[in-house]
Amino acid sequence: MEVILAKSAGFCFGVKRAVEQVYAQTKGEAPIYTFGPIIHNEEVVRDLEEKGVRVMEDVDEIGKLQNGTLIIRSHGVAEDVYQALSQSGLKIVDATCPFVKRIHNIVAKESEAGAQIVIIGDKGHPEVEGIRGWSKTPAIVVGSREEAEEFTVKPEKRVCIVSQTTYSYNKFQELVEIFSQKGYDITVVNTICNATEERQTEAAKIAGMVDAMIVIGGKTSSNSKKLYEICKQKCENTVFIQTVHDLNLNLKGNTRRVGITAGASTPNNIIEEVQNYVRINF
Repeated sequence: MEVILAKSAGFCFGVKRAVEQVYAQTKGEAPIYTFGPIIHNEEVVRDLEEKGVRVMEDVDEIGKLQNGTLIIRSHGVAEDVYQALSQSGLKIVDATCPFVKRIHNIVAKESEAGAQIVIIGDKGHPEVEGIRGWSKTPAIVVGSREEAEEFTVKPEKRVCIVSQTTYSYNKFQELVEIFSQKGYDITVVNTICNATEERQTEAAKIAGMVDAMIVIGGKTSSNSKKLYEICKQKCENTVFIQTVHDLNLNLKGNTRRVGITAGASTPNNIIEEVQNYVRINF
């Protein structure tokens, strides 16, 4: 059986940078905290917890801490949260992905100039909530055709559209097209990370040429779930797993090729373990 592993599978630049920053801090003596899970991968978060890293979710609770290092997650935070954390008295390490930081700057600048900010992404996702928090006026999150079609704003109001970095490129284009037909003065900034586009394109290509497809990612990972959706459209026999222990692949006798891809927050050791397991056992 041939196993095809996506070249783009695994940690993206922003995730790798964030995780390395946390592990570097574990070499010191001071208590270490992250504001929210550093990335959306339960295995990585669990390993860090075993090394003494504590996940904090509440700004008020952080304010009660006496000393230590606080690391801002790769997804970033809202401006008011950032200011509150900066005043906590803890040492702050900002591990926000640079590509997410770019969106914060765009949103702050465009909203201050009077534009209505529209974020194409998943409501409630920490990255999206962080982006919303840098808009000087209330930003609107749109994640479906229905929401895009229902969107209205005063005709004289300029609209600036950005995207969650890990959003589906095809869906982004689809929603932008709906906005474009409304006749507003629209500025579109495609802020989907290049690594995301590359990963999605490669996943679709591989899924279209295999008999079974494996997508590896955290249960709460948005980009991994989107990879699964993309692969499922191309290959009906697609499974979504977190580790090799979740693998329950239905392989028929005529299965010749199996494809493997993984989300941006999936460590290489998990990918290698799945790949080796499939090669040996199927």
